[in-house]
Amino acid sequence: MLTLYYSNYNYGLAGKAINEDLSNNPDLLSTNSTVSFKSAIWFWMTAQGNKPSSHDVIIGNWRPTAIDMAAMRVPGYGVITNIINGGLECGRGQDNRVDDRVGFYRSYCQILGLSPGDNLDCNNQLPFA
Repeated sequence: MLTLYYSNYNYGLAGKAINEDLSNNPDLLSTNSTVSFKSAIWFWMTAQGNKPSSHDVIIGNWRPTAIDMAAMRVPGYGVITNIINGGLECGRGQDNRVDDRVGFYRSYCQILGLSPGDNLDCNNQLPFA
């Protein structure tokens, strides 16, 4: 039930931001590419609760609090995984899903001539509460 509430909560917030009724019509995310793209950009750009926005993390605007530091949440790509899937993938040690995603991230950084930076996984990070 908590998962359903959390999903409905996110659908409600995203829907309000992009002017779509996602709470009552969540299928729009999978059937309408414009709505899907808008919601993805909204999620990327929007801080939620005690989580920073993925955008702020990746451009270096996020500074971890003392609580974040104690939870091993430090700037880097790993925090983005934590923002998106922390409860499922972070703080559990090595995880093939995370390793695969880090591999893709490294590949794209190489193609673009960018450094992937440090702290690429969330293996030792506690999820955001």
